[in-house]
Amino acid sequence: MDHFLTTARLGFRCWREDDLPLAAELWGDPIVMALMGGPVAPDRVKARLAQEIVRMRDLGIQYWPFFLLEGGRFAGCAGMRPREHPAADDGRSYQMGYHLLPFFWGQGIATEAALAVIDHAFGSLGVEALFAAHHPLNIRSANVLLKLGFVAVGEELYPPTGLMHPTYRLLRGHNAGSLHCDSLFPMEKTVHDVKQPD
Repeated sequence: MDHFLTTARLGFRCWREDDLPLAAELWGDPIVMALMGGPVAPDRVKARLAQEIVRMRDLGIQYWPFFLLEGGRFAGCAGMRPREHPAADDGRSYQMGYHLLPFFWGQGIATEAALAVIDHAFGSLGVEALFAAHHPLNIRSANVLLKLGFVAVGEELYPPTGLMHPTYRLLRGHNAGSLHCDSLFPMEKTVHDVKQPD
């Protein structure tokens, strides 16, 4: 499998058009999407997948699918998208997020995937700041973000739920040093160029 980024357990690649079954498994799962506005309808899953592919082509970012290196099983996606309402002083910043299939919850995989995205963003892509948010009831995600070094900066309306979601920011160089990806989950030191498949 053509991974452009790897950790101790995970390999990341770009979404492809033939990944529709994987996208439907993830975004159509009512448990995964319970606190993000509910499962995505099949026709909307296809549109969402197409949007991710276009975003990678145009901006070089997306919520990249990741797989277990051992066995190749699809586990979820993690990555970045443009912020909808960036402040003038945010610099080059993006919204970070991740979606994880329920089978893999409670194994540290969300943290491992997020750390990989943070390292890739601040290192290879030269991002200055990452923002993240979660449903007010999603304590698990709040704990992950705080562990990663994110700092609460307020709340933002998330239209799919109609609620104000707690929002966090992580500046380049301000992630918790003791939890850096290289110390928790050793990564390959060479990050390959991200190439959109033909």
